[in-house]
Order: sequence, then C-alpha cells, then structure tokens
Amino acid sequence: MTLAELSTIRDLLVCPRCRSRLAAVQGGFACTAPSCPYHASPVFPVVGRWPVLIDFEHSVVRRDTVSCVRTRGAESLPAPLRRLFKPRNRVAARNVELLLRGLPGPEPRLLVVGGATVGNGVGLVYEQSRVQVIGFDIVGSAVTQFVADAHQIPLAAASVDGVLIQAVLEHVLGPAQVVAEIHRVLTPDGLVYAETPFLQQVHAGAHDFTRFTASGHRYLFRRFEEVGAGTVAGPGTQLLWSIDHLVRGLSRSALAGRAARGLLFWLRSLDRFVPPDFAQDDASALYFLGRKREREMSAEDIIGYYRGAQEPDRRRRHASDP
Repeated sequence: MTLAELSTIRDLLVCPRCRSRLAAVQGGFACTAPSCPYHASPVFPVVGRWPVLIDFEHSVVRRDTVSCVRTRGAESLPAPLRRLFKPRNRVAARNVELLLRGLPGPEPRLLVVGGATVGNGVGLVYEQSRVQVIGFDIVGSAVTQFVADAHQIPLAAASVDGVLIQAVLEHVLGPAQVVAEIHRVLTPDGLVYAETPFLQQVHAGAHDFTRFTASGHRYLFRRFEEVGAGTVAGPGTQLLWSIDHLVRGLSRSALAGRAARGLLFWLRSLDRFVPPDFAQDDASALYFLGRKREREMSAEDIIGYYRGAQEPDRRRRHASDP
C-alpha cells in the first residue's frame, strides 16, 4: 500500500473556502486567513482519524452525515459471484498503467477523487512504491487521508501530478466545477484519468445526477489534451443494465433484477463485436485520459470531435464493408 501518510501531505492542505493554509487547533483544523469564516469558528473537525475539510455552507454533504464507509453490494458477494456481477475492468487496468507510466519524477503524487473504496481495475495504483497516493471522499476509509467535497478540493494549486476519478462525476452537482478543481490542483502537464457513465440507470438514489455522451465527456475536459478516450463498456453491457432494471420494475424486486443480470451475463461479451464508432453511440460508460493544458477547446472543436457511427460518411463506409 502506497497511501501517503497524512503528516507528509499536511503542507498541501488548504481551506476549501478561501484556499489559505490550515493550522491545527483544538478539535480540528482552522483557516489561517483572518477574514475567512473558518479562521475561528466553526473549525474543520476530525472524525475518527479523518480531518473533515468541507465548507458545509456550500456543500450537499451535511456535518452530521460524515462517517466511515461500509463495504456492501457486489463486494460482499463470494468471489465467483462477484466476478459474474462485476467482472474486472480491463479497460481501467490498461489505462491506469498508462497513467502511472506518464507520471513524472521519482515520487509523483496521485490524487484519487472519490476514493473511499479501491475502484474496479485500479488496484495497481496502490501497489506502486514510487507513487504517493492521496485519497479523499465524502466518507472516511482505509484508503483516504481526509474527507472532502470534490467541488472544493482542499489541496494547494499545482500540488499533484495525476488525478484518478472513476465513477464519481455522475454523483456531483457540478461536474464542470469538479473538473476545474482537478485542473487547478494538477501540476503543469499533469495527467487525469476519468471514467463516467453514459447509458446507465440510476445507481445511487438521490446522489445520482448526470450522464455524458462521448462528445460531452470530452468537452467536460476541454482544458486537457487528449491522450486517450473511448468506451469502458459497450452496448452489450448497457443492455444488461436495462434488462436488470426492467425486471426490477416489473417484479418490484431488486433481487429479481440481479438474478436476471446473472443469468444473462453473457450479453456483456457482445461488446467485443461492436465497432468502436457504433459502441461510442451506445456505450454503458466512457473513459478519458488527458494532460493538463491552458488552451480550451472551442464549440467548433467539439462539433468536429464526434467519432460515432451517425456521421453520413461513416454510415456509407460501414454499408460498403464486405
């Protein structure tokens, strides 16, 4: 495990409200800026071992809900069933290797946003002795050093060399604000790897807000140079999601939906037979790997970016394929 000790990143922590340095005080941490509301009271508390660095006045996270994460769902199933319901994310595993190879220096810092649990396919991040991993979420866990809201990342500007954000942007109210924060905390030429749903049903109740097409996902990261982008899971996986939730709706039973998903698990294998341009238009989830830049994509750029199968010349090309 290469999770950085909190003591080694203390100097990187800043006030989420005004981004001034923090000072340890009785009961937690306080902002060092006299004009900041968090200079004196209320301080940022410590819950368990986790500093809670959230500006509660500007967050949907409530002070009384901060706690330690409890693993549940697919992670609690026996290993064979877990692989059936949630197979290893090979796309993430491949791209995380690229991300780690691209991080500069002998001891680069990698920030995991929404990292209360180790994401599917990204375990390699925590196995690299050269990488200092910094993790946070709105709950504390064994793989996070502090609790924070991604809309206001409590880290100094240009303080990390890479950012990993997997299956998080659909759960925030302002994805563009979160990406702007990622851009701010990254060093020049820093890397970001993101995975976000496109065609998936609601999977976190009241905390599920947004979906992105491939073009929308790219435009979200418009201040980044693309290193790679594509589908994490394609139309077969998307169909499996739909069948699961159709059965849930008809039966009023989540268990029945999961049973249907288990019986039809083989639909996922159809993803490999769908060409990338068709898959992009009907993907279950998408990824983006990019490098920080100051230049921003224009509206014309993003219209020209489209790579799906609905462009006329692409349709003609596929029609002429033998």
